[in-house]
Amino acid sequence: MSPLTKSSLALALTMCAALALPARAQSVAGKKVLFVNSYHEGYPWSDGEEHGASAAFQGSGVELRFFRMDTKRHQDEAFRKQAAQKAKAEIEAFKPDLVIVADDPAVKYVLEAQFKNAKVPFVFCGVNWDASKYGLPYSNATGIVEVAPVKALVSNLRALARGGRVGYLTVDSETERIEGPSYAKTLGAPFATDLYAKTFAQWKEGFLRMQTDADLILLGNVAGINDWNEAEAKAFVLANAKVPVGAAYDFMMPYAMLGLTKIEEEQGAWAGQTALRILRGASPASIPVATNSQSKIFMNVKLAQAAKIVFRPEIVRSAQVVQ
Repeated sequence: MSPLTKSSLALALTMCAALALPARAQSVAGKKVLFVNSYHEGYPWSDGEEHGASAAFQGSGVELRFFRMDTKRHQDEAFRKQAAQKAKAEIEAFKPDLVIVADDPAVKYVLEAQFKNAKVPFVFCGVNWDASKYGLPYSNATGIVEVAPVKALVSNLRALARGGRVGYLTVDSETERIEGPSYAKTLGAPFATDLYAKTFAQWKEGFLRMQTDADLILLGNVAGINDWNEAEAKAFVLANAKVPVGAAYDFMMPYAMLGLTKIEEEQGAWAGQTALRILRGASPASIPVATNSQSKIFMNVKLAQAAKIVFRPEIVRSAQVVQ
């Protein structure tokens, strides 16, 4: 799988801007789009989605506004429902010509629960693995599904490992409870061991246990572990990692040796360009649901060296190095 470098990402976003030219010619200027983000500003994944969408709309004359539900840091059902009602109120007050909903909570609590097959068109992005769990697509909604290149990642990790047992370590969240089984299904076998951690202490305990109970570790997200300490986590992993550790999120690379990761900007850019198509007159129902196709490869040399793991030459040639 070919990595997407910064230069090629810039090219992709430039192409998005070029594709927007017909939209400007057909007077989308003055239209309004509300981007409902499931999470919070400062979370790298959803920040990237927002950046991708903003680049797609640049120069179009569309007014783009963001609403953030903050459900990564607040995962209880009551908070999510309240955040969804606030999003609905924002939609009713702003009266957008189209709404983009990013990631599963916004799709579940805003689009599915309140605007399924409604008049206002929607574009979703960042839905993990399968949109059909929400009954998508709808007559008023299409979007792009987020799929991690986990099979290729684990294949590369197994080439560095002493055996094939896979451990999965992540935060205990709704998204990760979707990701974990989807990863296992993609790999064709259950994990040898897994842990959905609620606290930093649980995460560290799981990481230590997997050094003996697994031959390689697949890291999920840690956003939502509210007592997470980045500096302490880096030092802890450096001191204790003995087996290959991989990640499918680029922001997890301080704690992983190898990353084959999704590109958050791809999700937002696709959503923005699709929104422009709909604002020009296309029906959401006429646009098939898409799946991400781009990826990046990373290697954390310092962590790999500490664990005495040597990357193959083709990885060294292709990967971006994490300092």
